[in-house]
This record gives sequence, structure tokens and C-alpha cells, in this order.
Amino acid sequence: MTDQRGSLATALAHLERLLATNPAMAEVQAQEILKSVPGEPRALLLMAAAQRAQGRFEDAIKTLDHHALGRLDPVLVEYDRAISHARAGHTKEAISLLQRVVKLMPDHPMAWRLLGDQYTLQGDKVGADGAYMHHVNAAVRDRRIMEAAKALFENRVPAAEQILRGHLKAFPTDIAAIRMLAELAARVEHFDEAEKLLARALNLAPSFEAARSNLVTVLHRQNKSVEALRELEILLQRHPTHAGYRNQHAAILARLGETDQAITIYRGVLKDVPNQPKIWMSFGHTLKTAGKRSEAETAYREAVELEPHLGEAWWSLANLKTFRFSYGDIALMQKEAERSDLSIEDRLHLDFALGKAFEDSAEYETSFKYYDRGNTLRRSMLDYDADQVSQHKDLLIQTLTQDFFAGQGAGGSDAPDPIFIVGLPRAGSTLIEQILASHSQVEGTMELPDIFSMVGRLKDAAGKPFYPEVLAALNLEERKALGEEFLARTRIHRKLGKPFFIDKMPNNFLQIGFIAQILPNAKIIDARRHPMACGFSCFKQHFARGQGFSYSLTDIGRYYADYVELMAHFDKVLPGRILRVQYEEVVEDLEGNVRRLLAYCGLPFEEACLRFYQNDRIVRTASSEQVRMPIFQDGLDQWRHFEKWLEPLRKAVGTAT
Repeated sequence: MTDQRGSLATALAHLERLLATNPAMAEVQAQEILKSVPGEPRALLLMAAAQRAQGRFEDAIKTLDHHALGRLDPVLVEYDRAISHARAGHTKEAISLLQRVVKLMPDHPMAWRLLGDQYTLQGDKVGADGAYMHHVNAAVRDRRIMEAAKALFENRVPAAEQILRGHLKAFPTDIAAIRMLAELAARVEHFDEAEKLLARALNLAPSFEAARSNLVTVLHRQNKSVEALRELEILLQRHPTHAGYRNQHAAILARLGETDQAITIYRGVLKDVPNQPKIWMSFGHTLKTAGKRSEAETAYREAVELEPHLGEAWWSLANLKTFRFSYGDIALMQKEAERSDLSIEDRLHLDFALGKAFEDSAEYETSFKYYDRGNTLRRSMLDYDADQVSQHKDLLIQTLTQDFFAGQGAGGSDAPDPIFIVGLPRAGSTLIEQILASHSQVEGTMELPDIFSMVGRLKDAAGKPFYPEVLAALNLEERKALGEEFLARTRIHRKLGKPFFIDKMPNNFLQIGFIAQILPNAKIIDARRHPMACGFSCFKQHFARGQGFSYSLTDIGRYYADYVELMAHFDKVLPGRILRVQYEEVVEDLEGNVRRLLAYCGLPFEEACLRFYQNDRIVRTASSEQVRMPIFQDGLDQWRHFEKWLEPLRKAVGTAT
């Protein structure tokens, strides 16, 4: 008897292996087992699976009708019957069987997913939505989903992606897996892919709130604030008191320039949940933007009181450029920075904050040690490639020649509204913006992402990025449409109805060729600063995102040299189009340079531009405090305190000025 059972077990194991590789042979093996052991239920179940794998769904249904299957778990059998009916196109029967399965086993993830698919085929969107949501709740029982979740938690991105893509190839409507893959895409900053995946999940299950919340975040990260707000309002209608959704609401409104409303919402959220350090930190950011410096400091202090190792909150205090840490602050930060369980993000933020603290106390060697350590950590997290940037610069120079622009002729939107301020970060662009925004006809906005977003959308005939060569293929109508699109996309940031507005995205110097084609009457101002002063200022600044070159002295120097070479090229091929403003000259002769700026922009001189520091408008950059004060010369040569450690920067800059 024991031998017979052992032989049967061996035969069934062989049958399972065959099923994965050769369904036809598996069916033959099942038939052989059934000859020896008539009505063997496991052989019947596996034979049905082999028939399904061969596309013979009706045969599988007949096999599964065998009375002997009553000896097996009814959930197992009914689910197999449901699969067979679903594959055969018997939607009504499949739904009936699946309803029995989930009644017997309410946390059966695959049954809920398949039920959602069948409801979708039947056109029952409400039923599908409910089934898919049950599937999400039950997904913790799905082995593959849990494997992917574990890999994602451990930051094994390639392994998680392989599991999820393989799983979705077999089960394309698994919304839990779709959302997880979107999270993975967002983690590596492939936000457009994440957006598409989350839209797919919400198309299948509109009440999938976790996916909608993720979509809000992804849209916000792409600066699609209007779209993010639209999705968030759906969540807020369902949960008006939800602290997380209200926090997101405030962050989006702040991005849109609705600062007062954002501050009001933050106050309400923190009244309800006062023990949330990251919300206090976000509140601090918004207060700082609004010029409420004292309140911003208090908010950041609340954050570090609640979570002393929260590096970003300490760095936010340091980033209040006029703030000075106490000895107690420094001791606490040093203690937290040496914790063995500290995340890399907290550690690098603490390093930048400590760099600023020791710089302020004139302990320059210790300061540089912390700045260098923080930059090294941040650089290790990035895949920035300086060679790639240089190659792109060379391609721009080779493509966007004087003949190229002459051959293009007129075109684009003739609106004179935009004033672009380009250059490197920390080169004085915020000062120029503040001066111009103090004029009665000019509105300051922010570092707008729209030019980069529009350039990223330009593709060749095969759908691949092809910039800048693709610019030659744009006809007059397309260039005009792109110019009008930029004006439409940026209109939401123009609150005051003034005729001119500023886009101070510094990296737009790479897109001057595109700007010249689509907005021929726009003004372009190049904010320039001494390379060593600018380079070191970048090195000691931790940027939220988007400035990957700034975490290595050599990378900074190479980026600066590439920028200077490219701007010199544009001076030749677009003569007179760009105004260069040297920061040091503005500090030495404010009025002369203000008059020069306004004349270039075609604006009459106004005294208010000399009193730019009295302008209480919203300022979002690291210089937000400094531009609320009169110009001072103290910072011009600050880099010289660190000169002996800056040789890699000097060498990489070379002769660029």
C-alpha cells in the first residue's frame, strides 16, 4: 500500500513538472495515472490545467465536472472551474463560480482579481471596482506580490521589477502589482511611467484610493500641480478630515503660489496631528517662502524636537541663511550624525547642516570635512554623468549654428511676456529676479519646469528623443503652437495680471535654442558669478532635486566650463539676444546695473527696483532671505576661506569665467 502511494506521489510530481514545460505530455501523463487510479482527483485537476494550457477550455470544463473532485477542497476546485469558464468566454458562469469561491474564502486574492476581470467584461464597472479593491486587500496572501514587496523594501529595484513585470505579464489586471510597479518607477524618477501605470490602475478600480494618492504625488513631482489638485479633490471629497490628504493639499497650493491658503491648511492639520515632524517641516518651508522667517524657524524647531535625527529639518534651519546654530544644536547634530541606524538621507542632510554651522563659527577645516562628506554621500546616490553633459553641449553647438537659425526664419509666438533668467544655481539669479519683480510691470513666479517638460516631449518619427536635431523639423505653425502652449501652461503662476513674468529655471541655458524658436520676443538674462564663488556655493548647498552636477567639485567645474562655452556659442549665433549680468558688478554698482537690466527688458526705470528688499513677494529659492535684505559685499570672497581644498574645482573650471 505504501509503495503504491509512493509511486502515485512520484507520478503526480512528474506530472506537475511536465505541466510547466509540456502541457500535451502532461495530459498524457494524467491519463496514464487515471488508468491506474481511476478518479484520482489531483490527476483530474492537473489534467484540466494541461487542457487549459493547450487552449482546450471546454475539455477542461468537462474534466472538472468529474464527481471525484468532490473529495478535494471546494475552493480549489471551484476556482479552477471559474478559470476554465472565464477562458472559454462563459462570463456569467465564471462570475457565479467566483462568487461562491470568495464566499467560501473571502481573502482569496486571485479569485477577486479574476472576478474583477469578469465584471469588466460584463460592463459592470461598480462590481469590477469592488472586486479589484477586495483583491488589493487580499494581496498579502499572494506569494509573488509579497516577494516583490520585500525586494522593494530592501531597495533591490531590479529584482522587484523583474518579479512585477513577470507577474503582470501573466495577470495584467493585478492592480496591487500595477501600483507597486508605479512606486518602483517613481523611486527611480521615471515619473511619466509611474503616472501611466497609476492611471491604468484607477481605470480598473476608480476607488483605489492608495493609487490615487500615489498619482497625486507623482503629478506633483512632475510639477503638474493643476492635475494633482484635481485628483486630490476626489480624495478630499471622500475624506475631508484626512490629515495626509490635507497635507498634500497644502503642499500643492504652496507650489501654485496660494501660500496664505496653504498656511491656513497646515495650521489646521497640525492642530489635529501636532506630533508629525515632517508636516512641521513642510509648514516651515511654506512659511519661509512667504517671508515669515521667525515662524519658519519655530516650525523647523518643532520638527527637530519631535525627531532629533531628522536631517532635513536641521538642514532647513541651516538653509535660513541668516540663522546661526547654538553650541547645543551643534553637539546634538554631531551626536545624531554618528548614529549607526541613521538613514543615508538623514546623515547627508546633517552633514550639510554641520558644514554650515562650522562655517559660521569660522572653523573652516571642520566645515569642509562635513560639506565634503555630505556631498560624497549624495553623489553616491546619483548616476550623474559629466561626460554625457559635455557631449550634449557639443551636440547643441554643432546643431544650433548661425546658419541653422538663419534658415529657420521667423516663427513662434510673438508674445513678449516671458523673461528667462538662466545660468548656474547660486549665481545671483534670485537677486536679478527680485529686482525685476519689484517693477510695476513684471511678476516673479518660480523656477518653472515647463520648458524642460516640453523639450522632453519632442520625439523623432520612431518616438525616440531626438533633441536638438528635431528642432529643424518644426514648422512655423508647430513653433507658434509650442510658444502658445508655454504661455498657457505658465498662466496659473501669474497671479497679478502684469504684462511680463519671470521664469528663473537656471538650467534653461541648455534650452536657449528651443526658447529662441518658440518665443522669439522673450528676453533671456544670463546670471553669471565668479566660478570659484559660484562653484563652492553650489557645493555647500543641498538641492532638493535636479542639480546632479553639484555634489562633486570636479563635476561642478566641468559643468561651469560647459555652461560658459555654450553661452559663448549662443552669443555668436544669436547676437544681442542674451544679456549677461555679472553678480559682482551688481553688488558694486546696483543702480547702473538695474538701469541696464530694465533697458534691456524695454522697461522704464522705477526706484522700487533699487529697494527690491522691500518686496514681500513669495520667493522659493535658497536665497529667499538674502533678497529681503539690502545688497552686502561680505559673501563675495567667502569661498577663499576654503581655497586650499578647492583645487579640483579650479582645475576643472580651467580658463572659463
